[in-house]
Amino acid sequence: MSALFAPIELRGLSLKNRIIVSPMCQYSAEDGVANDWHFTHINSLALSGASMFCIEATHVEAIGRITPGCLGLYDDACEAALVPILASVRKRSTAAVAMQIAHAGRKASSARPWDGGQLIPADKGGWRPVAPSAVPHKEEEAAPIALDAAGLKRIRDAFVDCTKRAARLGIDAIELHGAHGYLMHQFLSPISNQRTDEYGGSLQNRMRYPLEIFDAVRAAFPHDKPVGIRVSSTDWIEGGWDLVQTIEFCKALKARGVDWIDASSGGVSPKQKIPLGPGYQVQFAEAIRREVGVTTVAVGLITEAKHAEEIVASGKADMVALARGMLYDPRWGWHAAAELGGTVDAPPQYWRSQPSTQKALFGQTTFGAR
Repeated sequence: MSALFAPIELRGLSLKNRIIVSPMCQYSAEDGVANDWHFTHINSLALSGASMFCIEATHVEAIGRITPGCLGLYDDACEAALVPILASVRKRSTAAVAMQIAHAGRKASSARPWDGGQLIPADKGGWRPVAPSAVPHKEEEAAPIALDAAGLKRIRDAFVDCTKRAARLGIDAIELHGAHGYLMHQFLSPISNQRTDEYGGSLQNRMRYPLEIFDAVRAAFPHDKPVGIRVSSTDWIEGGWDLVQTIEFCKALKARGVDWIDASSGGVSPKQKIPLGPGYQVQFAEAIRREVGVTTVAVGLITEAKHAEEIVASGKADMVALARGMLYDPRWGWHAAAELGGTVDAPPQYWRSQPSTQKALFGQTTFGAR
């Protein structure tokens, strides 16, 4: 049996295989509200053959969006827009639907990537970002506003409100975004966190606010549904956040009942130097799994079915998540199943699409027609 197509349990959620569609920002919302682009995108990738689809970084307050086009779940309009999208997914797909909830911190108010991705000043239609410290992401940028006690409470409460809205929508799992230089990662990294209060300085202090957010989200989401987190395992900068600190953070999360760790890296500084290559981050998932004993997800330039199979079969990670590979091949899971001898769920309208050599791909052997 293919290890990639073996079932797995995440708390009360049963998944038929170990493939996840990674959350991928689409930069196409309007005031945080999903639209027809999201309907098409989400419904398409919910039929990829992956057992779980994760909705893109969904922001807990308007000023926490990465770009003006980023998705939000901070008011009734944002919530209402997702209702018909999710209803369509549930009608046609058996994939679980997760949501990544996030706050961009000092990386908010940025232009869309295809518009340059730079900080948008307030007088050009942007807004003043907030952060652990008044330290800009790039030296030439204006400094963000350092969060005070009231700001910390506001954002923590916003994560709770977003989680409750996700629960009302019937979301199956939550992934907190604690990676890629966004707010939770900004608190963890000594590069971006230069506070001198109980939220800065020592590792325990820098971990405090992200752990408070995790505890609040875990308490607000149904107990039988899983909550995971994406972490940046290293900043790829000397003196920054690193794997040793990540492992300590993950141990604290495990004690609080985290259901998976999605092991990514980087994003807190433009000075990072990342050695890109197929599976370049798998080492982090493997180390966290070994040292912490928690379910891990491997991400990062995993594009080939045999590579994904090897990662899971060898115990380097429990699951794999694909992003760009899924955009390029929206039926990646089908093709992986055909190659590895697995089966996937698909709507009956597509059953006759399988090659004659793969009659068991959808678990069907016959298809009658007049």
